[in-house]
Amino acid sequence: MDLKQLEYFIHVVDLGGFSRAARALGIAQPAISRQVRSLEVELRQTLLLRNGRGATPTEAGKRLLEHARGILQQVDRARHDVDETKGASVGKVVVGLPPTVARHLTVPVVREFRQRYPRAALSIVEGFSSTLQEWLAVGRVDVGLVYNPTPSPAIDIRVLLEEPLCLIGPRRDGSEPRKLRLADLPRFPLILPSQPNAIRRLVETRLAGLGLRPQVAMEIDAVPAILELVAEGHGFAVLSSRALLGAATADRLHSRTIVQPQLKSALAIVTSAQRPSTPLQKAVIAMIEELAGPVLSSA
Repeated sequence: MDLKQLEYFIHVVDLGGFSRAARALGIAQPAISRQVRSLEVELRQTLLLRNGRGATPTEAGKRLLEHARGILQQVDRARHDVDETKGASVGKVVVGLPPTVARHLTVPVVREFRQRYPRAALSIVEGFSSTLQEWLAVGRVDVGLVYNPTPSPAIDIRVLLEEPLCLIGPRRDGSEPRKLRLADLPRFPLILPSQPNAIRRLVETRLAGLGLRPQVAMEIDAVPAILELVAEGHGFAVLSSRALLGAATADRLHSRTIVQPQLKSALAIVTSAQRPSTPLQKAVIAMIEELAGPVLSSA
């Protein structure tokens, strides 16, 4: 396979059809069709389901798509890395942030990046920690801020800070206790993200150490939706208190710090141990370390 085949394949998937991809790329549709078909022949797999409305990826196509994006991003990084020998910082860095951090850190990071590296490009994507770690593995993300990353020879981990976790529930009469023992957590119906979410894994692991299991009422993979459901009385959430800052439902929610023992979530910078970091990526990591503490502490 070659890079052009992968580029055409990605465009067809992203735009939903060969005609739209041809218009976007400014080339004839038959040329794209031939390249994608050659890719299928080489891999001995049908990558796209073609119909009158366009084209959608098969299961094999979905798997290739993740690799194709990472491959093209790596080629782009290599070009920019070579360009950096000319002097000024150039290139592109993709940073992944979890939702509760992105709300506070995105604007300061973008603002500082544009001021320091006007010739470079920055992309920020948002996702749960487990998703960001997967994206890092396939090359879709260069730098990730991840809660409780799973140790692996494939990644380098640098802990930024630790945050206590809280049980978040609907606000009642204002006399709710401020703390909750970990052993009492199973009494509450929880609204948690689905596995392999980092906080959920931490909760289940720590409770298992006490011979207990959480009472999972719902699985929801979006923090704003979880908080809205909690505010409506459908259950409770386990998050850091930072999740309430700036949330539309904050005035309808109450948090209790989990203690005995305290449940803490570690926020870490993760990078690939298998791909060398470019000078620009190293500079962005240092910038995030510089900004994250003050920004998140004051949020």
